[in-house]
Amino acid sequence: MNAPALAGPPAEVSPLLTRLAAERATGALLRDRGTLFLEDGRIVHAESPATPGLDVLLTTGGGLAPERWREAVDQAGARRQVARFLVDSGRLAGGELEICHLAAIFDAAFFALSPGSGPSRFRRGATHWIGSVRSVPAAAVERETRRRRELLDAVWPYPLLDRAPVVPRAAAPGQTVTARQRLLLAQADGGRTPADLAWVLGRPAFHTLLDVRRLAAAGLVETPHAPVPAADETPLPDWMTQTQSPDVALLRRLRDALEASL
Repeated sequence: MNAPALAGPPAEVSPLLTRLAAERATGALLRDRGTLFLEDGRIVHAESPATPGLDVLLTTGGGLAPERWREAVDQAGARRQVARFLVDSGRLAGGELEICHLAAIFDAAFFALSPGSGPSRFRRGATHWIGSVRSVPAAAVERETRRRRELLDAVWPYPLLDRAPVVPRAAAPGQTVTARQRLLLAQADGGRTPADLAWVLGRPAFHTLLDVRRLAAAGLVETPHAPVPAADETPLPDWMTQTQSPDVALLRRLRDALEASL
C-alpha cells in the first residue's frame, strides 16, 4: 500500500510580507485593496477602502462621540499620536481602543491580502497617523486571513454575495432569526451591499460578509448568480486613510490567543 501523501506547508498569503517580517522592516506595504503598516517587521496598523474606518468602529459601533474623534484627529493627527491623545485625554479606555484596533488590523488585512489585490509595493519608513496601539506578528495576520477565507467558503461558497446588494427573503414558518441578524436585515433595503451595511452598523466588513453568507445559507438572503460590476473607490487624503469595527467577544478571544502565542 502506498503511503499517503503528506500535505505541504500552507501557501504564503504574501511572500513580500513574509520577507519584510523576516527583515524586521518598518514602512507601509501597499496593495490595491489596502495597506499594512509595519514596525520592526510586526504589523502595527492596517486599512482598506473595503472596510469601515476606526472612527466608524469607535463612534457608530462603539461609545465614542463623533466630535471627540474629530478633536483627536485635529489635535494629534499631524503628530501621528491620535491613539495616545484619545486615551490620555480620557476620551476612550485603552482596552476599548485596543480591541477596535485589532479589529481594524485583521479586517483590513483580509481585504488587503486578498488574491485579487494587485501587485505589492513597499514604502520604507512610512508610518500611520493613528500612532502606537498594539503590534501583531505578520504570521498571525496571515494565518487569520487564510482561516477567514476558508470560513466564508465553508459557510456558503458564493463569493458574489460579498459585493452584491443584500436582498432579504421572508423567514420560513418557525425559522429562528437572531437579534444580530435582525439588525442587519432591518438595514438591508435591497440596494445596500455588505460593505454598505458594515458602515451603517459600525461592524467589521469581514464579520458582515460572514453574517450575510450565513443568512444566505439559511435562505434569509437572496444568492445572486450573475457577476456584480466593480464599485468605484474614492481615494483618501495622503496622510489620513481609513480603518474598521468589532465583534467584541471574538476580538477578545483573538487578543488572548495572540498573547498566548507570543
